[in-house]
Amino acid sequence: MERKNFLKSLLVGAASVPALLSACSKDDAMPTTSSGTTGGTGTPGNCTVAPTETEGPFPTKAPASYVRSDITDGKAGHKLTAQITIANSNNNCAALAGALVDIWHCDAEGNYSEYGGSGMQSTNYTGVHFLRGRQTTDANGLVTFTSIFPGWYSGRATHIHVHIYSASGTSLKVTQIAFPEGSNSAVATVNGYTKGLSGYTYNATDNVFSDGVTQELATVTGSTSAGFELVISFAVAA
Repeated sequence: MERKNFLKSLLVGAASVPALLSACSKDDAMPTTSSGTTGGTGTPGNCTVAPTETEGPFPTKAPASYVRSDITDGKAGHKLTAQITIANSNNNCAALAGALVDIWHCDAEGNYSEYGGSGMQSTNYTGVHFLRGRQTTDANGLVTFTSIFPGWYSGRATHIHVHIYSASGTSLKVTQIAFPEGSNSAVATVNGYTKGLSGYTYNATDNVFSDGVTQELATVTGSTSAGFELVISFAVAA
């Protein structure tokens, strides 16, 4: 799939943003697939391996140090409960128990913990670790995280990074979660927090998601008052 480069049309002359977007671009490697498809909810016994995506420039530096289900760390934002199910495409898409699942995402302002003070992110959050965590899948292949609804930053749609490992620590998949968009979506409801959505990059022109989000698009329900619930399934070859 040809990678889309939309920097010139968005932010000509901005030196720091092109470096960030380049680092966030989709990997060239195509995923190995089995028969059938898996969308945001998954179908046991009939699945496709999740697409491989880049970790981006802000991966968790020591993920084993953040084994926890609540990754909020005091960050303000609308509550988000994320339920992620992992299935094994090498075993008829049966639930994969004992897998390690890391997630990380930006805060309401679009900043990542563990990084900053540079051209990519001016706000310095190098000494904190908010919105990062690791959980182990249960017998149903499920992990649950409590977080906040992610904000956004220039050049990227709303997203969550996911890295899946075997129980022994072997990397099985690096991918990302995309969010539904449109007038009634959670993205529209949250409206970029105080930033609004002016200048927001939607999935169709996002440099990771522009080739399609069928296997990475979560189901997101809820409200700003009650909080949001995100549900998605990923298949990996374990």
